[in-house]
This record gives sequence, structure tokens and C-alpha cells, in this order.
Amino acid sequence: MNGNDMKNGPRTLVISPNWIGDAVMAQPLLRMLKQQHPERPIDVLAPPQVVPVWRRIQEADDILVTPFRHRALQLGERFKYARLLKERNYSDAYVLPNTLKYALIPWLARIPRRVGYKGEMRYGMVNVMHHDDVPRRSMVPFYSALAREPELPSPRPVRPILIVGGEESNDVRARLGLDLDRPLVVFAPGAEFGIAKRWPPAHYGALAERVAHKVPGVQIALLGSPNDRETCDQVQECAGQAAPAVVNLAGQTSLDDAIALIAQAGAVVSNDSGLLHIASALNRPVVALYGSTDPDYAPPLSDLSRTVSLRLECSPCRKRECPLGHHDCMNKMSVDRVWRELAPILGG
Repeated sequence: MNGNDMKNGPRTLVISPNWIGDAVMAQPLLRMLKQQHPERPIDVLAPPQVVPVWRRIQEADDILVTPFRHRALQLGERFKYARLLKERNYSDAYVLPNTLKYALIPWLARIPRRVGYKGEMRYGMVNVMHHDDVPRRSMVPFYSALAREPELPSPRPVRPILIVGGEESNDVRARLGLDLDRPLVVFAPGAEFGIAKRWPPAHYGALAERVAHKVPGVQIALLGSPNDRETCDQVQECAGQAAPAVVNLAGQTSLDDAIALIAQAGAVVSNDSGLLHIASALNRPVVALYGSTDPDYAPPLSDLSRTVSLRLECSPCRKRECPLGHHDCMNKMSVDRVWRELAPILGG
């Protein structure tokens, strides 16, 4: 960082969440901050894995990549980095992670106004303290509330917005061997948090067969991280006669590539994952599948979205693996149930 030309006026610092979906759902906060102070640049301090999301958020003027190791305090490194931040003339900072170690940074940088939730007892480090005392509040108003004084009610949820150029999407499709003239449907069968969030691969495969029958010439792209490659292989194996229409791109695309592909999808079917919230922020038609997590906590907000949840007595458990061992919340979510939500989207 170079602070030599940073003192022309005050700036705002936003410290990003670590998860992709959470970073997406923080965009409305930046929109509100920019509306309040349109002249004030907003810098975002973000871990490398979510930087592609922030590059698609037009209110983020400068993105600073965190140099810290995951789960490490690294107090000396944070002190050195805070000294660099001090040169950038920040008037306020918004600390979105709830951990103590992220609240240290603006405090050490002596940023005057430091806004955030109490989190890990961060009194003093956060001097405009919000309290998460609203039950079942969804993530978008949770973050957006930080733009208001703590005693004011949360704003109504609005759709996060990501921006992708059409030329970029075309280039990515061509590079990955996807035909620009054929319709594109995206499945996201993985979930980094844990297997409890995942609809079974056999169900996704059966759904792919129905999509291929409904939409002649369709390409079904399976997206995910390298950790999702095996799951997506299973989806392809279970797709039967539709297997040639299914392209397994898990682990072969960067997050930038995935965002560009989703921007052109005619429909997206996804577990509760970062890719789901990217699709929602790109305003793609979405069918969102929830099992171990709460659909009211982080719902899709695109104009055309459908949420499927069995809402069993044991869910949402919010566990990485089913504590009861049966995974009924996803195993018993039938292909027919999901198809009833997806079919009208594909036929529209």
C-alpha cells in the first residue's frame, strides 16, 4: 500500500467477512454508506478467497488483500499492517467479522469511528457497538444495520448486486468449451461448510435428466471447488441419458470464472452456498435447497427465486454433518419437489 496520495479526504474501511456468501450479502451495506457519503471512497479489506466478489461490487473503490494466515492471531503482523492503514486517512471502519482479531486492526490504526457487533466482547475496540438481539434476522439487514445508529431498526432486506460484463461471460464460456448458442443451466451440488448442506448427487443427476428433456440442447454446468469434484462426478454418473449434456467444471474454474458463467445462466439450482448467493446477486432465476440451515437466515433475493426446505422438526441444526445420522432434511427432499419449482422457470 502507498499512502502518499491518500490524504485528499477521509475514507471508509470495511473489513470483509471470510465466507463468499457473507461477502455478497454485505453489498447493501456499502450501497447505504455510499448514499450517505458519496464523496468518500470505500476501501475493503478482504481475504484472498472473497476478493473476486468484491471486484464485482461497484461501491468498493479499493480492495486490500489481508496478509494474515487463517485462524492465526499474528499480533505483530496486525500491528504493522495497522500502521500502513493509518496513512490512508480513514474516518470510520466497519468490522463485519465478529472475531476479536479483526477488531484489533482499526483500533491499532486509530481509526476514530469503529462500527461493529459486540462479537467476542470487543468493547473499546468497537466504539459504535451494535447488539444482535433481533431473533432470526437475515444476513442482509444484519450487515446493513451497521450503516445506522445502533438504536434504529434494521433496514428492509434489498437484493445484493454484483456486476458482470457480457463480453467477459462470453469469453469464459468459450474458453471452457461451452457453446454460446445453447441454453445454460448451472447446478452447484457442493457446500464448503459441510455435507449436511448437500442434496444427494443421485437427486441432482435425476434432476439433470428432467432438465435435458425439458430444454433441448441444454448445457448443464456443475460448478464448485476442487473439494466438490467427486460429488459432481457422481452427479454426472447419475444423470443417465442426460450425461452428455452435463459438464463437470468443479475445480476447473476460478471464482471469477464461476461468477461469469452464473451471470449467463437461465437457471441455477444450488444448495445453501456461496454460489447460491452469487446467483441471487446477479439476479438469476434460482432454486435454493436448504436442509441443515435456515432459509429465513440467508434466503435468495433475486426477482425469480424459489426456496425448498422440508422444515423438519430437527432442522435447522446448523451442523456440518447430520447429528442424527439420517440426513433426512436433504435425502427426503424429492426430485419431484424440486422439479415442481424449477420446471416453470425453464418453461418461462
